[in-house]
Amino acid sequence: MTALFNYKLKGTDGLARTGVISTPRGEIRTPAFMPVGTAATVKAMMPESVAATGADILLGNTYHLMLRPGAERVARLGGLHRFMNWEKPILTDSGGFQVMSLAGLRKLTEQGVTFRSHIDGSKHELTPERSMEIQRLLGSDIVMCFDECPALPASDKAVAESMRLSMRWAARSKEAFGDRPGHALFGIMQGGVTPELREESAAALTGIGFDGYAVGGLAVGEGQEAMFGVLEYAPGFLPEDKPRYLMGVGKPDDIVGAVKRGIDMMDCVLPSRSGRTGQAWTRRGQVNIKNARHQDDPRPLDEACGCPACRNYSRAYLHHVFRSQEMISGMLLTWHNLHYYQEIMAGMRAAISEGRFAAWEAAFHALRAEGDIEPV
Repeated sequence: MTALFNYKLKGTDGLARTGVISTPRGEIRTPAFMPVGTAATVKAMMPESVAATGADILLGNTYHLMLRPGAERVARLGGLHRFMNWEKPILTDSGGFQVMSLAGLRKLTEQGVTFRSHIDGSKHELTPERSMEIQRLLGSDIVMCFDECPALPASDKAVAESMRLSMRWAARSKEAFGDRPGHALFGIMQGGVTPELREESAAALTGIGFDGYAVGGLAVGEGQEAMFGVLEYAPGFLPEDKPRYLMGVGKPDDIVGAVKRGIDMMDCVLPSRSGRTGQAWTRRGQVNIKNARHQDDPRPLDEACGCPACRNYSRAYLHHVFRSQEMISGMLLTWHNLHYYQEIMAGMRAAISEGRFAAWEAAFHALRAEGDIEPV
């Protein structure tokens, strides 16, 4: 166990990479998928269950936790790890994206953002310095710089101005973060879908110097083709010896495509949100358990899956508890989805290490193209 944060690149296959991020709270195997625990919980899951799926790290959210229960309260109660009973690493995002997408009556200035809470309308200010303070109080292992994330599509002028503001905020975030051994600060590349702006952003961030780097401003409405287009070049602007994090992604084929293009870390609410709405992600694609075709089906969601939902319950039962609005429906389907996502990551790590990523990717897409098993 290390007392410091570091990253070791262990193998590559094409642009795909596998490695290990070491933290005082444990190792994070990359490529890594981070389940989202927005408000100090992965919805419908116990922390022990999340760990059992193979997750090495969770994501918590600065915006939501600052509003409720409050960062100072979490600190008084022993920090976020103790508060939510998760001993492994936690990454907290900066709150910038939620301020832009959720908060009301926003006012953006050079200093930061003032906004009204989406919960009760109370007024707050979030700046790079305050974001760093909140994340310090929470005690997260990986801290994200405070940035602005404009929705796409947007004009090049608007994207450039936003990116440059984020780079000034990145420098302020680094200064406010200070010297915190064992904790890491990641910078966030912006620049929309314009290579020159992405390169300018990467140069600014590497000039400041961070423990890791995120590719931000994607998965915000631009579509998979445009996202992959950016990922063809953007990771190459970042240091090879630091982890690369693609924020807010995504569907299984998004994740595989991102890893193929050099990404090491991802997060998304999709597997847990889908689980609560009756959608399961499987090797053969998406299954809507709400559909009547499942009501007499004694087979599991996925015969090859070892999660509790597939080991112990039929499609017919999962259909019944969803239609009956029973809580166990969201619990079982979320567990399955998170288990499947971690199986994807484990499969890619092994394939990259063994130099067979292209074959693994081809098999992944071929099985998904076959679609779900035929109805009974």
